[in-house]
Amino acid sequence: MLGAQLALNAVALGAAYALVAIGFVLVLNATTAVNFAHGESVVAGGFAAVALTGALAMLLPAGNAIPGIVLLPGVLLLTALLGLAIAALAYLPIRNRPPVSVFVTTIAFGIIVTNGLNAAFGAAPRAAPALLGTGTIEFLGVTASRQSLAIIATAVVLIGALAFVLQRTQLGRQFRACAQDPEMARALGIRLTRITLLAFALGTAFAGAAGLLLAHQFFVTPSDGAGLILKAYIAVVIGGWGSLRGATIGAMLIAFFEVGVASISSQPLAEGLLYVAVLLVLLVRPDGIFGEPQRLRA
Repeated sequence: MLGAQLALNAVALGAAYALVAIGFVLVLNATTAVNFAHGESVVAGGFAAVALTGALAMLLPAGNAIPGIVLLPGVLLLTALLGLAIAALAYLPIRNRPPVSVFVTTIAFGIIVTNGLNAAFGAAPRAAPALLGTGTIEFLGVTASRQSLAIIATAVVLIGALAFVLQRTQLGRQFRACAQDPEMARALGIRLTRITLLAFALGTAFAGAAGLLLAHQFFVTPSDGAGLILKAYIAVVIGGWGSLRGATIGAMLIAFFEVGVASISSQPLAEGLLYVAVLLVLLVRPDGIFGEPQRLRA
């Protein structure tokens, strides 16, 4: 049954990575630009949970534990506002300039976030509360962590809600139109700036939710952003550039690879071999395993 437990842990980790990768792709599809502050948005979500925990603890009787799921709406709101700030300060003013300008401004914004969090919380690792408590549940001989099950359930709800919006609402159709052909969407009267702001808000909120999900088991430090943006980038490269479904599957593959290798060796080796695997994938499938034709996105 050890294999089943490892698989559950990998699915939970992959669910959190999928939120990060989906948020990355939402901005990519709306702007065709890479938001290099996306990793810091995940970190910001973890620290938002830490800050909200402290604030609520002052309002509740001593000894009352605050479940992480209660913090989720606040984390989503705060990180969505962060996404709007990234769009307003680091993308919209220079969106008509060469792409390297956006790279530089989003990297600079990420550095500002990192240093701001370091000044506010310090460099020591911090942890957010478990989503629905700690402990384990036994089912059919498999011991499952409550946190892992809660992570999977939370990610499924968030991704399902996003899929409904994109596929079943007028706003979602506008978003998909902008992802497929921005100029035609503009000619049809769709306001690209509004869609851009929505993409940054939703994408950063998904990253923030992932920060909350990861911050209990793996802790969070202000300097974690670089590693997280690389995981999102790798998931997108593996899954196919611009594909939300491919990014989700790519994130799951990363998680299963990391958990599988770490279970028989060590986490540093798993990290190193992950990049080797990505190079091999790119040599064989430059467009990603689940790559789609350009403009057929979202």
